[in-house]
Amino acid sequence: MNEMEPPSVISGKPVPVAQYLNPLRMAVHLYSHKDLIARLAWRDTVERYRGSYLGIVWSFITPLLMLAVYAFVFGVIFSIKWGVGQNEGFLDIGLTLFCGLVLFNVFAESIIRAPQLILSNPNYVKKVIFPLEILPVAILCSSLVQAVISLTILIPALILFKGTFSSTIYLFPLVALPLLMLTLGFSWFLSSLGVFVRDIGHPIGIVVQILLFISGIFFPLSAVPEPYRLLIQLNPLTVILENARKTLMWGAYPDWGWLALIGLLSLIVLQLGYAWFMKTKRAFADVI
Repeated sequence: MNEMEPPSVISGKPVPVAQYLNPLRMAVHLYSHKDLIARLAWRDTVERYRGSYLGIVWSFITPLLMLAVYAFVFGVIFSIKWGVGQNEGFLDIGLTLFCGLVLFNVFAESIIRAPQLILSNPNYVKKVIFPLEILPVAILCSSLVQAVISLTILIPALILFKGTFSSTIYLFPLVALPLLMLTLGFSWFLSSLGVFVRDIGHPIGIVVQILLFISGIFFPLSAVPEPYRLLIQLNPLTVILENARKTLMWGAYPDWGWLALIGLLSLIVLQLGYAWFMKTKRAFADVI
């Protein structure tokens, strides 16, 4: 066994929590299962459209339809403005909303599915050698496939309607990284908690809906009254989405101070979520 890989649960010996709080050990362990993660993620992606006539083509059709709806409803009917350009039209508004929702959906889908993830795969729990901790990773990767497809629509649309692309687009992966860490950390927490508290999925769905409306997806931060602006900005998703738009759409540099703070917070959540899952998964078979 690789010395950096966490000890197997087969030994039955308790593993010190400190071993699960080592970021390098965690990274090496997950990387050792990269092929299995890829297979599970692809299977989940295919299962979404199994039995449909168009199959994965729906991954392209759905974002296009939603982009048109957002542009019309929020750009024409509500006439929301972000104030990032003199000629900000309804298409600009639609693209801005679409960008925020693409990233938010990566978070939302993983978080909503997490509480039932272990319960819906009892066969894996009975297999002692199966690394259950990769299930949330696979679900996140599956969500990323959908996000990448949506971005392949968004980026050409930006070039088509704006005539150019963002000069800071190369910083977008750096901005998106905290979102992935935050999502995976919470997914590990919730997938473990869902085994012991079966109805945790119901309040999680409500929380995700609340986050949808307080994460700056449908409004710019400048539209929030001053007394509440800091409160909204303390939401990590708000910071990530705002900076994603800056780099992907507006050619601006991210707010490095806020991004560093959220990055550190996301790393802590990621590591604690992993440690919690690895420490509690020994009891899954006794509960399921």
